[in-house]
Amino acid sequence: PHAVPAHWRQAYSLIHEMRYTPSGCARDAPVDTMGCDIAGEAEDEDKTKRFSILISLMLSSQTKDLVTHTAVSALRSALRSALGSPGLTASALASASPSLVQGCINKVGFWRRKAGYIQKTAVICRDRYGGDVPKTLKELLELPGVGKKMGYLMLGSGWGLNVGIGVDVHVHRISNRLGWHDPPTKTPEQTRINLESWLPRDLHQKINHLLVGFGQTICTPVKPKCSECSLSSIEGLCPSS
Repeated sequence: PHAVPAHWRQAYSLIHEMRYTPSGCARDAPVDTMGCDIAGEAEDEDKTKRFSILISLMLSSQTKDLVTHTAVSALRSALRSALGSPGLTASALASASPSLVQGCINKVGFWRRKAGYIQKTAVICRDRYGGDVPKTLKELLELPGVGKKMGYLMLGSGWGLNVGIGVDVHVHRISNRLGWHDPPTKTPEQTRINLESWLPRDLHQKINHLLVGFGQTICTPVKPKCSECSLSSIEGLCPSS
């Protein structure tokens, strides 16, 4: 187990205030209104909600939330118009022409590769899971283009299962900036293992959304807004400030 970082809870609480209080400087981040967990809100059936979240996660890699959100919305509308589908269902996506799918998602990163991944995934979800999404990490990782980060986030957002922390670039970058890893971690998987060894389990499903929004608004990759961050005024909370 990794040693518990000093003052982590104070840092976490201040980030929480910046993110979720009415006057917080990190409120209204793109993830809050266009994140992957929002993708299912336009659907009626639970299994279609989950499938929409999965497709959004698969498209989101190396792509901004706005672009992903726009692509998922375009794909849903196209499937309704072309196939009479009630929404972004596994059956409709599996049956759609590749050109239709590519035309909807061609602004996301690596869209050609992802177009193939999501249609192959749609076929698997349709044929093996009745149009729903797998409920275990092992099964999710067997889907083309799905990695551990997506799997943990899918299980949390879609099934309400707390089985691991979804570590993306924001969680990896910010937790290292805060000095929560000694030595600093080099990969998201190292970050996940370290965080899970000491972070209270009830925060495992919350930390991704918290830090992603903080990273999008304040603790940005380039030129972070340290002057607006509450942590920078307290010695020891953020060694990078």
